[in-house]
Amino acid sequence: MLKVDNELCIGCGVCEDNCAFGAIEVVDGLAVVGDACTLCGSCVESCEVEALTIEGAEKSVQVDLASWSGIWVYCEYRAGKLAPVSLELLGVGRQLADARGVQLAAVLIGSDTGDSADVLIGHGADIVYRADNKALEYFTDETYGAVLTNLIREHQPEVVLAGATAIGRSFIPGVANTLGAGLTADCTQLDIRSDDGALLQTRPAFGGNIMATIVCPSSRPQMSTVRPKVMKELEFDAGRQGEIIDMALDEGMCSSKVRVLESVISENDDVNIQESDILVGGGRGLDSEKGFELIRDLANSLGAAVSASRAVVDAGWIGYPHQVGQTGKTVAPRLYIACGISGAIQHVAGMQSSETIVAINRDENAPIFNVADFGIVGDLFEVLPKLITTIEGYRKS
Repeated sequence: MLKVDNELCIGCGVCEDNCAFGAIEVVDGLAVVGDACTLCGSCVESCEVEALTIEGAEKSVQVDLASWSGIWVYCEYRAGKLAPVSLELLGVGRQLADARGVQLAAVLIGSDTGDSADVLIGHGADIVYRADNKALEYFTDETYGAVLTNLIREHQPEVVLAGATAIGRSFIPGVANTLGAGLTADCTQLDIRSDDGALLQTRPAFGGNIMATIVCPSSRPQMSTVRPKVMKELEFDAGRQGEIIDMALDEGMCSSKVRVLESVISENDDVNIQESDILVGGGRGLDSEKGFELIRDLANSLGAAVSASRAVVDAGWIGYPHQVGQTGKTVAPRLYIACGISGAIQHVAGMQSSETIVAINRDENAPIFNVADFGIVGDLFEVLPKLITTIEGYRKS
């Protein structure tokens, strides 16, 4: 927690001015910390009289950093198959491992994983640590966390990556906390600093208004979660050779206070927009929920899925599974058509990896045109019907 030494505090207000979250207020000549504090530490650095400290922030430093070596990827296995983000992370993991001159290892946890380990090797892994046990059929924080923590303690990898999925976000922070490691969530870019091997972890910060690069130079392992569809997977190479190591599990690792009674795969009408090659997105420029009828008509003509900005999801015009952006899903289709979307940085963060971006907006100064490959300035209610007619005519010819 952030503590204020009242004897040292002079009420200068510098900490209040520097707090990006409005969590500090000077009251009666003393700094008072509110509930909005995120322990970012900017106020501590700006306090010239050293009246502010973060209690419990000190962690033991790993002295022998050289004893930690290797790049690891936790490869999520659920509903009988590998999560696509696992293969994407092996792609960037291969780049990091080659840059460091170390091996790339995949960690596979689950039950009846079949030939998944061979698939991981074909996608770039040198080693697969496999924990295949009936007790791991259903995910729980305790069991999966115990398995991964024990593996990391035994083999000491310098970097551990995982997908920022529901499962990754659930148990990876607990693993990092148990190990006393730093963890950067929702990264969009990863790189290695050549002089000391520090992992450069880039992610949106302050509501997506800036991109921050975070390093953990004095502790290991360095841990990151990465959003799906941000990285590119390597092509499968059936000829790649690698080692599969089956992990012996003791009873303690497999025990959990949670008992899963049933796991049900949701069967609804919402298309998984992260798997679509073409997306047609709608924003506030649609004016109302009825405007999505036009978006759906264009999507049907292209064989595409429908996506949306946060503003229209918040307005209730369409469901959350369609939301693209920092607080929604990250997508990378071959074609992304943004209709009436202004292009706020939070939305752009979720779709900027698309191969081709087409923007349709009546405002020629809309930020979306800064990232678009093709732009149409005009009223979408005039542009889209003509576009649909042209596409349908082309398909019939």
